Amino acid sequence: MKFLFASDSFKGTLSSEQIIRLLTDSANRIFPGCETLGVPIADGGEGTVDAVIAVTKGEIKSVPVHGPLMEDTEASYGIFHGDSAVIEMAAASGLPMIPAEKRNPLNTTTYGTGELIKDALDAGYRKLSIAIGGSATNDGGMGAMRALGVRFLDGEGHELAGVGADLEKVRDIDLSGIHPAVAKAHFTVMCDVNNPLTGPDGATYTFGKQKGGTPEILDQLEAGMKQYAQVILEKLGTDVDKLPGAGAAGGLGAALCVFLHAELKSGIETVLDLIEFDRLLEGTDLVVTGEGRIDWQSAFGKVPSGIGMRCKKKGVPAVAVVGGMGDGADKIYEFGVESILPTINGAMDIEEALERAEELYANAADRLFRMVRVGMEIK
Repeated sequence: MKFLFASDSFKGTLSSEQIIRLLTDSANRIFPGCETLGVPIADGGEGTVDAVIAVTKGEIKSVPVHGPLMEDTEASYGIFHGDSAVIEMAAASGLPMIPAEKRNPLNTTTYGTGELIKDALDAGYRKLSIAIGGSATNDGGMGAMRALGVRFLDGEGHELAGVGADLEKVRDIDLSGIHPAVAKAHFTVMCDVNNPLTGPDGATYTFGKQKGGTPEILDQLEAGMKQYAQVILEKLGTDVDKLPGAGAAGGLGAALCVFLHAELKSGIETVLDLIEFDRLLEGTDLVVTGEGRIDWQSAFGKVPSGIGMRCKKKGVPAVAVVGGMGDGADKIYEFGVESILPTINGAMDIEEALERAEELYANAADRLFRMVRVGMEIK
């Protein structure tokens, strides 16, 4: 009997590694002598670098960068397989890096994310995967591209710093100094939104408020983003508003596609490819996945649906152990997950459930494997 454990973390309570340990202990109790394999999983958001590096036996590299307000800081990215790097833009340009009272997308930049990309290119890595969730920025990716040698110029030919407030000032783009390794590298962007760059569903109006944008600030940024898009169209011939996902991370998705010719791809699909998940399924009898709360959204780019579909294609049954179930949770059954087992085993408030998370998960794991054993005994 071979079990594969591939669960997302339960945010704020259990890490993927803790979940793997709990499942492994329970499986060995109920099925003595069974074979188990656990891999930490993330969907392209927080924890992606750690998950990929844990499975690929890679390394974490820390470098000095500039944060979203151009403050000196340090950020890390992962390197593996000799030629590959995985980067989380939130490590250098993330919203949690800015105190709430200082959040203003007119002032923030993705420059530090560009510095991470530049460091990876300088070090010789040519396969770069970039997770772009959790940004503090709405600069159209200008900051990141500036770190890579692209110059954004105002009407008088002066170079712009690449913050959100500079969007409306852009009149020209100079690509002559772009990092030479860009032409030799392949970039994959982990992105699970299809928002355009501008408009009511674009970068500014969809995501800007959570980054500190007031209605007046958002109107200014939207006008600037339209100006930026127009200059890209005039100078480079690309209509960025026709690129699904261009509005992700405050327009960083647009910049990565236009200037680095990146491929936008589902976060969970990218992670599963990087860790060669299909190969791990060989000889597996049951996969256990899960997340903190499963609902209708779980079917769209989340860990359970990504794992479930890979299992379905390989004919391997998958089940999900979850902290809780919400509306539409049963939709996940269409995506290869055969059953859902919540950890909650009685009436309790959320505070108690969080406090007892490890105990509740261990109990749910025992129930799961006992049920599997019963199923095997049915004639």
